[in-house]
Amino acid sequence: MIVDLSGRTALVTGASSGLGRHFATVLAGAGARVALAARRRDSLDGVVAEIAASGGQAVAVPMDVTDVASVRDGVREAAGVLNGLDILVNNAGTTVSKAALEHTEADWDGVVDTNLKGAFLVAQEAARVMKDGGKGGSIVNIASILGLRVAGHVAAYAASKAGLVQLTQALALEWARFGIRVNALAPGYMETDLNRDFLATDAGQALIKRVPQRRLGKLPDLDGPLLLLCSDAAAYMTGAIVPVDGGHLVNTL
Repeated sequence: MIVDLSGRTALVTGASSGLGRHFATVLAGAGARVALAARRRDSLDGVVAEIAASGGQAVAVPMDVTDVASVRDGVREAAGVLNGLDILVNNAGTTVSKAALEHTEADWDGVVDTNLKGAFLVAQEAARVMKDGGKGGSIVNIASILGLRVAGHVAAYAASKAGLVQLTQALALEWARFGIRVNALAPGYMETDLNRDFLATDAGQALIKRVPQRRLGKLPDLDGPLLLLCSDAAAYMTGAIVPVDGGHLVNTL
């Protein structure tokens, strides 16, 4: 999918590794000037250098998505350096894999604060910048098929992603008047740092067999849907949840 984002500016949270790192390089490759956010600025140096070496433009900003002051400062710094903000990819996330009876309060708070509260705080601050800029923008929340269907041993994660699905639609409803589109990608099982150990187990291999395409997703499988939602090609899409899962959601129970 060929999309030209030249002249656009984008912020990607959780950009030091995994999906966030990939999304940042995809947007920069499409011509956007990209701000990469993570808790530690130095963890982003390698990605910024990689983008620059490929001819793209990127900067790093420190941001703890669970801290409202850090979010405010990080979003404002990104918008200042980039001279505006057109796109937000709300990707920062974490998980805990253990039985619900073994979830501690700290487990629950760590997952929900990052995946749901953090996504709200960043979207809210980005929307303020977009509204003040008068041009609107596109917010893409990174949800999961586990926000639409459940699995065992990920109660906090599934609850947080289900909340993010509803949050996406609620924000789309409220912010359409400002020209701000809010959509979500719901990836299926992709091999990332968060799930690599699980996918190597017998249970993980059994899960792969339940995907109709009989394979895990590859990061490039998300490129087209991401670029669609970030670009004017999706100008009439808001409040949409786009699964990219090899048919996993439509498989029989």
